[in-house]
Amino acid sequence: MEKILVIGAAGQLGSELTKSLADQFGGEQVIATDLRDSAKAEFDYCRFEVLDVLNKEGVRDLIKEEKVTQIYHLAAVLSATGEKNPHFAWHLNMDSLLSVLELAKDLKLDKIYWPSSIAVFGPNTPKVNTPQFCVKEPNTVYGISKQAGERWCEYYFEKYGVDVRSLRYPGLIGYKSLPGGGTTDYAVDIYHKALAGEKFECFLSEDSYLPMMYMPDAIKATLDLMNAPREAVKIRSSYNLSGMSFSPKEIYESIKKHLPDFEISYNPDFRQAIADSWPDSIDDSRAQEDWGWKPDYDLDAMTADILKNLPDYFPPQK
Repeated sequence: MEKILVIGAAGQLGSELTKSLADQFGGEQVIATDLRDSAKAEFDYCRFEVLDVLNKEGVRDLIKEEKVTQIYHLAAVLSATGEKNPHFAWHLNMDSLLSVLELAKDLKLDKIYWPSSIAVFGPNTPKVNTPQFCVKEPNTVYGISKQAGERWCEYYFEKYGVDVRSLRYPGLIGYKSLPGGGTTDYAVDIYHKALAGEKFECFLSEDSYLPMMYMPDAIKATLDLMNAPREAVKIRSSYNLSGMSFSPKEIYESIKKHLPDFEISYNPDFRQAIADSWPDSIDDSRAQEDWGWKPDYDLDAMTADILKNLPDYFPPQK
């Protein structure tokens, strides 16, 4: 029977992925971990432990005591936050992954999941329908750590047989958690401001196209990849993944169909340069071919769903 360890479970992705894993395997088979003890209240459906992923011996002890078979390693410093403290971002993002990969090798774990990102691409990457294999010259510490992480994942698979799987997520948009310090997080915050009746000041220009994905699709893609037969997973660095691409102006116009009085202004800051270095759209044909990936949501379907459900999680503060 599988025993699942989720590291960084209280983040934007982790909070929703952990619940889906508990639904699939049973809450008693899932251990959610995070640095914050206060996060325990979010995981009443499974066990919760405070865990520092950089404490390799602590992670090893937990794996051995609980007979863990799979790890979802989600802890990371994101793009915009990482630029404020690049050395710590590299330390956490890189050392934690290497520690998890080494533990997976030594303890012969069944599967490892580690998320990559469109941040691995850079200003010299083809921006439209960015292919799976292309030039990658990231210019943020987050992107550099993800690019290096992809190489380590493939290395541990090729050299040691570690069954590590990965997706290059676009910007993830959900309503069950607050923005977490990413460049694409404007597309989360904008819905909060719209429902609160506030004018939204966007830190990107109105025509900055970025690849995005609604959280239910991201969860579906992750579980589809992890449930795929080992032989179907042919890319061991990280798969391109696509949902939709839109600009701040287009998400604003989508929201105005429901809230016609909503207003927006644009005041680009340092995150604009980060966004400009990333693709406009992604070619994920390899994910489609290898394990049958297909998204369910477009921009308007996502907007309608978020505006319907967000107030139940974060009532507007007017």
